[in-house]
Amino acid sequence: MATYDTIGATYARTRQPDPRIAAQIHAALGDATDVINVGAGAGSYEPPQTVLAVEPSQVMITQRPPGAAPAAQAVAEHLPLRDNAADAVMALLTVHHWADLAAGIRELRRVARRRVVILTWDQHVFRERFWLVRDYLPQAGAFDDTRAVPTDQLIDLLGGGRQEPVCIPHDCIDGFGAAYWRRPHAYLDPRVRAGISMLAQTGDDALAPGLARLAADLATGSWHSRHAELLALDSIDVGYRLLVTEH
Repeated sequence: MATYDTIGATYARTRQPDPRIAAQIHAALGDATDVINVGAGAGSYEPPQTVLAVEPSQVMITQRPPGAAPAAQAVAEHLPLRDNAADAVMALLTVHHWADLAAGIRELRRVARRRVVILTWDQHVFRERFWLVRDYLPQAGAFDDTRAVPTDQLIDLLGGGRQEPVCIPHDCIDGFGAAYWRRPHAYLDPRVRAGISMLAQTGDDALAPGLARLAADLATGSWHSRHAELLALDSIDVGYRLLVTEH
């Protein structure tokens, strides 16, 4: 399977933090005085009080912006940190990449003094509501089935907590999976797909037939006719969830 050392080379180009999603994440972190970001990637959504980023891919670390928190190259399952190292630990769109989910969650709980915040998605809701995987790219949905983690399982591993829906604005500037739900032409751009792991890791050969059908439906206007109700929405819930647990 491709890793972020290969698929992540252009992540900083299409994956910029969206301020509305950032506000929800930062609200979930609450009054934490120091934060550790695990599976940090290029540093999206890190609040000013971030003291350390943990990321296994050197390619991603090199894309962190100047002035970002220092980064340690390590995996979630073995955090190079003492117990109770920070008020809060966050892990955003990363748990599905971990080799040992239970071990990674144990490490988050060990390192966090007060709060753990995880951004993930509910795969059942995602496949049912997101037109791209439902109608055009079921191969990408099938790939996600192999790695998606049920939110209830995560809550159990965290020892309890709450779930918040994260609605995606129609002009979301962070180009993750469903970011372009109202801008379907974007998914025809290989640069956009390169920044979406479910598409990049499924591969263009497998996606080609569905992308061709999408291009044809956009050319004839049938996509817009079929999804006219989406064009009137400012944001949509397609299953992204913020999980918050307090110690």
